[in-house]
Amino acid sequence: MSAVITGYGNSKLISGNGVPLGATVIDFRSDTVTKPDKEMRAAMMHADVGDDVYGEDPTVNELQSLVAKLLGKEASLFVPSGTMSNLIALLTHCKLRGSEAIVGDESHILHYEQTGAAQFGGINLRPVKTFPDGSLDLDEVKRKIRNSKDAHQSHSVLLCVENTHNRCGGRIVPHDWTLKAGRLARENGMKFHLDGARIFNAAVASGVPASQLVEPFDSISICLSKGLGAPVGSLLVGSKAFIDEAHRCRKALGGGMRQAGILAAAGILSLQNGPTRLVQDHIFTKQLAVTAQEVGKGIVEVDLESVETNMVMLKVNTETGATTNSLVTRLATTTDKEKQTIGRDIRLLAYPMTELNVRIVVHCNHTSEDIKLAQEKFRFVLGELRDKV
Repeated sequence: MSAVITGYGNSKLISGNGVPLGATVIDFRSDTVTKPDKEMRAAMMHADVGDDVYGEDPTVNELQSLVAKLLGKEASLFVPSGTMSNLIALLTHCKLRGSEAIVGDESHILHYEQTGAAQFGGINLRPVKTFPDGSLDLDEVKRKIRNSKDAHQSHSVLLCVENTHNRCGGRIVPHDWTLKAGRLARENGMKFHLDGARIFNAAVASGVPASQLVEPFDSISICLSKGLGAPVGSLLVGSKAFIDEAHRCRKALGGGMRQAGILAAAGILSLQNGPTRLVQDHIFTKQLAVTAQEVGKGIVEVDLESVETNMVMLKVNTETGATTNSLVTRLATTTDKEKQTIGRDIRLLAYPMTELNVRIVVHCNHTSEDIKLAQEKFRFVLGELRDKV
């Protein structure tokens, strides 16, 4: 849903967030920006609660049982964030300080989690090449597995995979590759962890049940507050013994949330309604990708085959003088000529993911009207930039 900044009097008045009154703002920065609807707020308000640190919150317990069942594992643990979920997994698997976890060089764990594994666990993250589809170079993984019998070397304990893959533009990691990676980990005595923040996007888009996608993994982190639309929360999933140890780790990190049923209620509803709704998100995403490709020739490049879930990467042609930051700034602003041509003030928020890529993320609050307005904005702005070249 777009946000229309309204107020009294002159449309040039400025709102509290610096946006002119009357402007329509459509937020594509991330699927973390969603807001709960009335049904979800009602579920939160009426949730049955208890003290979850004592294991006495019935709604949290229901959520944890639901997620474990959905993913075909024994148990799960509700935590505040995906970053904490991944960190708990790393700390629980890699108990010996100086252990190594092998991760992709484009992974969320490496780029966006402050290397918490090193800060809190003395764990080294050893990166390997990430291919465009989100899979890792298994030959390089083999080469980087340490010889633990050599006293000079550390222990290779964990192999981490991300699906869908954020910095690769929401790509679905091929399941055949995942099975090979899992076998490689087991053959070398390593555990296998999935950062599955958006695993339900992968399941919906591929038609493969989430339980099948996660079957090879010893632990899985899933996020409720991205595409599924809950306001807060992630879950760590695995065997009962693993989750029992993870529970102690959550407490040490300050992740016990007492009467957390008000959040778990939103999570339950997001799992009941969210996966079905993701189908529409993926359709909207493809529509935006097609428009950007058609009208942005020479300015941005869009690989339509790589648009598999709810993300579009706009690869900026910097030879035109444009940059990711300049494109993001232009999409978030407007001109008098633009308002006269389109008939309204449309502002799109996007994220400069890398030096070359602007990320567009579609989520459950977007409507068909939002997508049409975004397409109009693309046509005008990308056409304007093309005319300047």
